[in-house]
This record gives sequence, structure tokens and C-alpha cells, in this order.
Amino acid sequence: MADRIKELPLENVISDRFGRYSKYIIQERALPDVRDGLKPVQRRILYAMYQDGNTADKAFRKSAKSVGNIMGNYHPHGDSSIYEAMVRMSQDWKNRAPLIEMHGNNGSIDGDPPAAMRYTEARLSKISNHLLEGINNETVDMMLNFDDTLYEPVVLPAAFPNLLVNGATGISAGYATQIPPHNLTEVMEALIYLIKNPGATTAKLMEYVKGPDFPTGAIVQGKEGLVQAYETGRGRVMVRSKTHIDEVKGKKKIIVTEIPFDVNKAQLIKRIEELKADKRLEGIGDIRDESDRFGLSISIDLKKNVNPDDILNYLYKNTDLQVSYNFNVIAIDEGKPKLLGLKEILNAYLNHRREVILKQTKFFLDKAQKRTHIIDGLIKAVSILDDVIKTIRASENRLAAIQNLMDAYQFTQAQSEAIVNLQLYRLTNTDIVTLENELKELREKIEEYQKILSNPEYLGQVIIKGFKEIMKEFGSPRLTTIEDEITPLRVAKTVIVPDEEVHVGVTKDGYLKRSSLKSAQASVAELKEGDEFLLEKNLNTHDEIYVFTNQGNLIYRKVFEIEEARWKDLGTHLSQSAGFDPKEKILCVLALTSQDTDKRIVVATNDGYVKQISLSDLRPQSRYLNRAIRFVNFKSDQSIVTNVIEIVNEYQEILTVTKKGMALKFNLSEVPLQKGRSAGVKLISLHQEDSVCGISILRDSDNYLGIMQEDGKYKNIQLAEIPLTTRAKKGVRILRQNSSHEIIIFDFVILDADRSAMFDVQTQRGEHFSFNPVDFPKSSRQALGKPVYSVRDHGVVIKLTEIKQEDENDE
Repeated sequence: MADRIKELPLENVISDRFGRYSKYIIQERALPDVRDGLKPVQRRILYAMYQDGNTADKAFRKSAKSVGNIMGNYHPHGDSSIYEAMVRMSQDWKNRAPLIEMHGNNGSIDGDPPAAMRYTEARLSKISNHLLEGINNETVDMMLNFDDTLYEPVVLPAAFPNLLVNGATGISAGYATQIPPHNLTEVMEALIYLIKNPGATTAKLMEYVKGPDFPTGAIVQGKEGLVQAYETGRGRVMVRSKTHIDEVKGKKKIIVTEIPFDVNKAQLIKRIEELKADKRLEGIGDIRDESDRFGLSISIDLKKNVNPDDILNYLYKNTDLQVSYNFNVIAIDEGKPKLLGLKEILNAYLNHRREVILKQTKFFLDKAQKRTHIIDGLIKAVSILDDVIKTIRASENRLAAIQNLMDAYQFTQAQSEAIVNLQLYRLTNTDIVTLENELKELREKIEEYQKILSNPEYLGQVIIKGFKEIMKEFGSPRLTTIEDEITPLRVAKTVIVPDEEVHVGVTKDGYLKRSSLKSAQASVAELKEGDEFLLEKNLNTHDEIYVFTNQGNLIYRKVFEIEEARWKDLGTHLSQSAGFDPKEKILCVLALTSQDTDKRIVVATNDGYVKQISLSDLRPQSRYLNRAIRFVNFKSDQSIVTNVIEIVNEYQEILTVTKKGMALKFNLSEVPLQKGRSAGVKLISLHQEDSVCGISILRDSDNYLGIMQEDGKYKNIQLAEIPLTTRAKKGVRILRQNSSHEIIIFDFVILDADRSAMFDVQTQRGEHFSFNPVDFPKSSRQALGKPVYSVRDHGVVIKLTEIKQEDENDE
């Protein structure tokens, strides 16, 4: 016993055994044959059902019976794996041309399992007959089955290129294959072209085979990936669902009618519902599976003011509504796994088909020649029938009769056997004309067969004729749309941001922050000394912020793009993202909500230009997070923006005031609506070295103009003293110049009838003085202002600020 045990290194044993196992897995289980496109289990299923008479022209038969027959005769593996392979060949959402028809539940595109094999019934589909066509005519090599009791085919005759038509998927040891289904008509036309033009390029063949044709339809994007796949066997394309937008009673919804190949519909819907439940996708409502026997349909309701394209792009990127498909065209060719391009597959199939036709022709030729030989003998026997009958009757037995016929009349043994085997009544009733007609037909067939065998060009015509017959019977229009370019997915953040109220603040010094309402209510805002809010309010996360500066720059942000912080924190400074210059001054901050459809502003510059702009024209489309956007072009390097004012309906007139005491009033309608970046139109005709102090848009309730001089003096004049005229004039003087020194207007304010307001004046020495305009009398346009403080003692004005009522209460 001991001498029969051998000690071997473990690594050698494992290497040898795994090598054998890998070879078996590669050749006998997971990879399809390039000739018939079938794995061994699929081939055995089809052959066993064919041999058992379970064909398309017969009644359905219990699947369990077929599985048992396959397992017992050809495939000694688990019944579940055989049944699973049988079911897959029957699924019309997996195969472009299903090879098996099944009665009962054979699964679904939702991933439902099929019914047990004892409940379902199956038979070969009609097109399967063409895979097995000629199997009994010695067209393919046969091999013994696992127990050497039966023969099974090494490959099927395959009258159509099943590998491309139905595709294949499989994983073996060291190899994996991923071959998509294609359109039968397109592949057949490519084969016909290749027969006629053996030197055809892949590019020319792709004029016929345009790309995969999935049974689920959908859209294939990426011509470059297709070219690479068909040239090399490897390539990548995108497969996108087919969708359209429906609108019923003002409500929009996305309808999905086709999904990518091999995508589970139920899992797809579940994934969309999860994105909605997790609040990772805003803007969608109910999701319904409305599929029925007429086709697939997934309905996704959309909320109001939602861009359907944004929702679709997000779904394409984050669900299986769009998937990548990677070609990995590996098949068994000449007994080895090979990576194959389109032309290589077609050539391998054509070589197989030629071999099948030649073998079948030889089989038919041999059969026809043998029959011709017999017919020659029968015709001769009929011509000497009495002598033949006499000879047979005189013979002792069958063998003697055969020998006597051969000796007496020079019949061959085959002819003699045929004569002896005929019953006497048939021999006497045989019509020589019938025999001669049959002989003529046989000789025509023999001539045809010999022509096929001797003339390669004629062989090609025979193959083409067969292809055209199959195309006529089984050809169908393309289901999958091919698009050259892969559409880039730009996912708008608006579809993934929760729709909620937040508290937003933007300060004069350029700090932005966004806080929860709870944080804003529970704490006091942190501000730097001298800083103040230009905007502080509750906004929706999908609202927009417009920050305008005196340098003509617009800084745009969606509210959700502002960094979230605690309300007591300073926030984020604009210079960290938008290139905000330290010398730049924020003039105005506006918030645009979803209800603001046509908000407009008026912009004025110090060199005397004005323009009206719609905020919707300033909204950037991309690349705005790290840079500002120009909203006005300046005429010179010294130009700055003096005002950005929001227009509301009751505004009627514009008032502009210059530094040297000129004022002009005209109708707002004189300022045209212009696009961003333009310089605008003439506001006022300026005197030399004068500049615009600012503009104001007047309301019906406005009565007074308050003027603050740089030298600390103030005066009120009635707006009625400034005549309404037209734009671009010099205006009227509202401040008399002193002959001893030039008087400069620092700023101006617009007041209503009671002039009740409090203002704070800051001087260059840092001192503050407050005053109420009501304490200053009405003055004429020519009058000088009254002092708020002594400029000689405290310096010129550097800041004028209105004191809000709430600020007084706080003090």
C-alpha cells in the first residue's frame, strides 16, 4: 500500500489540477463558441429538445421532463442550472431572438424568479430550427456524451450568427465575456457584403452593423467606443433610457419607456424612491410603474418650477437609467479563447457556415448518387422484368437471388438488393416513366451539388440565399437608437438641495453666511467693528443672491452655495472665492426668489452714464463660484458705479445729483433696458471736473431732497423746485457755489413730507454728529446749507448713515 503513495510538492499538484480545471471551465462551461454562439449547456438543451421532438411545430412539453432528459443524457450537472439556462433562452428582454418558447412564468424584467420547472412548459422556438438545421446530415462533428452511450454535436450548424444576434455573458477562470445582442437583419446584411467583398474593412461593415440592438431598446451613445469595440473586441459605450416629458393640466412628469439592457426595473424604481426618501433628490413626486402587456412605462411626477432636464441628468448619473456597457468580446475559436473584433467574428462564422454547407452538400451528393445507381438498376430490371422475376423465383433464398441477378444481368450488389427487397406487386407495377423522371431530377441535383462543391463563388450565392430567407422570416426593425456622442451630464445642484427656509446675511464689508432659523433665533450675529448688514432675511435654499460692487462686478450665489455657519460666527468673506478686491465697495445686495420673475435694477456711474438691467439677464450659467461677473463696462479707468437701485412698480422718475451742485430729473422710461456689460446711455451732461454723486428713483410720496455738504452743512429743498425734463441735459443748480472756495456735495437723501428721520454724520477725525432733517428749514435751490457741526473744528464728512428706529430702541 505504501509503495503506491507518491509524495509530490503541493504547488505542483495545485498548479496541475487548477490548470485542468481552468481548461474545462473555459472550454466546456462559461464561454460561447464563435461558430454557433452557444455555451455547452445551451447547445445540449437545444439538441436534446430537438432530438426529443420538442420543436416549434409540436405541442409544449413540461420543462421538468426536458430538464431530466438533458441531465440524464448530455449534461450531468444540477437540474437548477439547466433550468436556469433554459429559462434565460426564453426571456425576450434578455435575447433579441429567444431560442425557446415557454408557457407559464419565466421570470420578468423586475427580477422575479420563474415558476418551478414542474409548472412551466417549453419547446424550441421557430428560429431555433435554423440553428439545428441539417444536424442529422453529417454537417458537424459529433462526440460521445459523458457516459459514452450517445453522441452529441461539438457545434450546431447555425444557419444564422447567434453569437452576435443574442450576445453572451459569462465568467470563467481568467476570462470574462460580454457580447451585446445585435439586429439580425443588420448582421445578415453585413455577412452578405463580406461574402461579396472579402477585403471589407470594419468601418464598411459598421455601415450595416450600426451597433448593439438590445431587446429592451434604449439609446446607445458613443461612436468612438463602438469603433474601438468592433476593431479590437473591447470598447465602452453609454446606454441611456428613452424618456419623454408629459404635461397634463400644467403638471409635468417624466415617462420612461425603455431602459438599458440587463437593468432590473423594480430595483431601478426602488433606487429612485430611495433618493427621494433620503432627500438627495428634490423636485420629484410620486413614482409609478405603469408597465403593462403593451410595453414598459415608468412615470415620475415633477414638482412645480422644476427643470425636467436637471432631474433627468441627476437620475442618469445616480441610477441605472443610464449605465455603461463594456464590450469584452471573447469566444472560443479553434478550441481557444480569443478576443475578437467584428470582422473576425463574421469571418469565423462564415468559415463555419461554408464548412456546414459543403459537408451537407457532400452528404446529399452521396445520397443522390446512391439513389441514381439504384434507379438505373430498377429501370434495367423493369425492361427485363419477366426474366428478373423468373430468376428470383428460381433462387433458393434471398442471398442466392441477389447473387443470381448479379451473375445473370450484371447488376451490382446494391442494385440486386434493391430489386430483391421490393415486393413483387411493386416490381410489376413500377412505371418506367416515373423512374426516368426521378432519375432526371436526381441528375439535376447531382449537378447542383457538384457545382456547389467545385465553385466557391456559387457556394457563396447559396449561403446568401439562405441568409435572405431567414431575414425575410425573422428580420425586424432596430429597437436601439445609436447616437455618435456621449451626452455630458451636468447635474444642477438645485435638484439635490433640500427645499427649506434659512437665515441669510450679507454685510457691507463682504461677509456671507447662511444659518438655520433655529440658530438665527438663538444667537446674536457677530459683526466686525463698523460693519453692518446690507441683507438679512429668511430665504429659501433655492433663492438667489446678487451682490453688486462699485467696480462693476456682480457676485452671484445660490443660497445653498453660501457656506453654512452658526449665526454668531462671522461667516465667509467674498475674497476667499470671488476675487473680491479689498478696495472694492459693496453698493447693493438683492435676493431673487422663485416668485420674482422680472426684477430690474438701474445702474449709474460717476462719469454720467445710466442703464436699466433685468436680473434674469445677469444670471450666470456656469463658472461663477470662483470669479465675479461684469454687469457694466466703464468708459474710463476712473469710472466707478455710484448706485445700483432695485426698481419697484411705483417708481416713476429718476433724480441725479452731481458733486458740484447740479440736479436733473426725468422719467424712468427714458432709460432703456440693456444687456449686461454695456456701458449704458448718457445720464447727465457734466461740467468739467464734475462727477455724479448718485441717483435716486423717486416715488409719489417723496417731497424733499436733503443735501449733505462735505463741509458739514445740510439743507432741504422741495423736489418740486427741480423741473422734470429729459435725460442727458445739464440739469439745474441746487447749490450756489461760494466765490472763496468750492462747495462739494458729499451725499443726498430723499425725504417724504414730514422729513422725520435721524442721520449720523462721521467726520474724518472719527467724531459722530446726529441730526434730524426736520430741524432744518426748507431752502431755495440757490441757498447754502446750515451747519450740522463746525468743519474747522472736526474735519470734513466721510460718512452719512440713516439711524434706523430699531437702532434707537436698542440704545
